[in-house]
Amino acid sequence: MYSVILIPTDGSELSGKAVAHGVELAQKIGARVVLLNVTLPFQIFSAEAAMIEDTPSDYAARASELAEKVLDAAAALAKAAGVAYETIQVENDRPYEAIIETASQKGCDLIIMSSHGRRGISALLLGSETSKVLTHCAIPVLVHR
Repeated sequence: MYSVILIPTDGSELSGKAVAHGVELAQKIGARVVLLNVTLPFQIFSAEAAMIEDTPSDYAARASELAEKVLDAAAALAKAAGVAYETIQVENDRPYEAIIETASQKGCDLIIMSSHGRRGISALLLGSETSKVLTHCAIPVLVHR
C-alpha cells in the first residue's frame, strides 16, 4: 500500500508520538521511512529568543546540533524496529513547503505528522504546519494526535 513514508519531526513530545506511530506502521507494512527535521533560517527581525541573542553562525550551529539530536532519536526508533530509514535536515522559513518538497523529491506516498491541536482563535491566527501541508499537498497525510 505505502512504500515510502515521510515523517517530519521537531523533537516535541507530540511529534515523537507521530514518529513512533509512523515507524510502527512502516514495520508492519514493510515500508521505509524518511525522517525530516526543518529548521528556520536565521532572521534579523525575530520574536524567537535564539535569533535575537545569537550571531548567524552561532544560531546555525545550535540549530544544526538540535536537528541532529532530533533526527538521531527518530533514527534510533527506526533502527530498533528494523525499518529502513533516511534522515534529512532542511532549512526553510516555510516548513510546510519543505515537507511537501521533500516528500515529492523522495517519492513518498504517505506523510505522517503530528498536530499540536490548536483550536479557536489561536488556530486561526497562528495556523499550523500540519494544516498547511493538508491544504497544499496531493500526497495522503495521516495526522497523529
